[in-house]
Amino acid sequence: MVEELKQQVLDGRWLDEQQAKSLLDEDREALYAAAHEITRYYMGNKFDTCSIINVRSGNCGENCKWCAQSAHYPTKVNLYPLLPAEECVRHAVYNYQQGIGRFALVTSGKRVNAQGMQQIVETVKAIKKHCGIKCCASMGLLKREELQALYDSGVENYHCNIETAPSYFPELCTTHTIEQKMETIHMAREIGFRVCCGGIIGMGETMEQRIEMALFLQREEILSIPLNLLQPIPGTPLEHAVPLSDEEFLTTVALFRFINPKAFLRFSGGRAQLSEAVQRKALYIGINSAIIGDLLTTIGSRVEADRQLFTSEGYSLTEQTDWEK
Repeated sequence: MVEELKQQVLDGRWLDEQQAKSLLDEDREALYAAAHEITRYYMGNKFDTCSIINVRSGNCGENCKWCAQSAHYPTKVNLYPLLPAEECVRHAVYNYQQGIGRFALVTSGKRVNAQGMQQIVETVKAIKKHCGIKCCASMGLLKREELQALYDSGVENYHCNIETAPSYFPELCTTHTIEQKMETIHMAREIGFRVCCGGIIGMGETMEQRIEMALFLQREEILSIPLNLLQPIPGTPLEHAVPLSDEEFLTTVALFRFINPKAFLRFSGGRAQLSEAVQRKALYIGINSAIIGDLLTTIGSRVEADRQLFTSEGYSLTEQTDWEK
C-alpha cells in the first residue's frame, strides 16, 4: 500500500484521511523511504533557514497549556516589553551575516496594541535599511489594518500556528480558537503575505489527530509548516508530558510529508531533545527547513553546526526558497 500511495502522491493526487491512516499499518522503513522520494521529487534539495527573536516576552493573557509565556502559569520565563529597534537590527544583521535567509519578529500576547505596532513597523524599516534579510512576523491575532501596516513596512511572511488538530485544540487553550487563527491567516493571505503555519507535537494528541492537523494544513494550502516538538516547561500544565519516542516523531514527519508534499517541513522548537542520528533521519524523510539559532524560551542550535548537518544530508542552503502565496 505504501508504494501505491507514494505513486498517487507523485502523480499529483493528494491523500484523504482514510488513505493517510492506512499508512500507520505500513512498515516504518518503507514509509520513511517513500516519504524521502516524495520530498526529493517535489522539493529537490533546497533548504530554507530562518531565525527568530522574542521581541516581547511573557505576561500573555492566553492560557495555552504548553506555553512558558502565559501569565496563567508560574514559569520562570524572562519578562520584558518590546525590545528597542537597535537591538532587533543588531540581531538581524548578525543573522544575515551568518547566511540565514529569514528573520522573524515574535511577540507574546494575543495581539500588539497600536503604539507597539508603530514601534514594530519602524523596527522593520530599520532592519531593511541595514541588511537584506527577509523579514517575518508572528504577532498573534492581528486586525486587517495591523497586518497591512506590517506588510507595508517590509514584512513578507506572516506566521500563526494552529498548534494541533482542530478537534484537540480546545483541550489545550480556551481563550481563543482555531477559527480566530484562520481568520488572521486568511486576512494575511489576502493582503499578500506568504503564510507559515504549523504546530507542536507531543502534547497528548493521538497519531490520528496529527493526521487531522496535517490534512487541515493541506486543505489550507500551507507551504511552510513548523513542526515543534513539545519541550515541557516547569510550571505549565504540560510539564509532565511523556516525551515522544523517536519512531513516533519520525513517523509524524513521514505522514506530514505524504500529506503535504510541496511544503517546507521545518525543524522548530524542541529539536535539541533529538539525537543527531534522529535529526539526520528526519532530514532524510522530509524535514527541509529549520529555525536555527536560539528559540523563544529555550536554547536553540549552533548555526555553523546546523549548516554542516543540513549540507551533509544533501541539502543546499543557497537555493531560492520563497514558497507560493
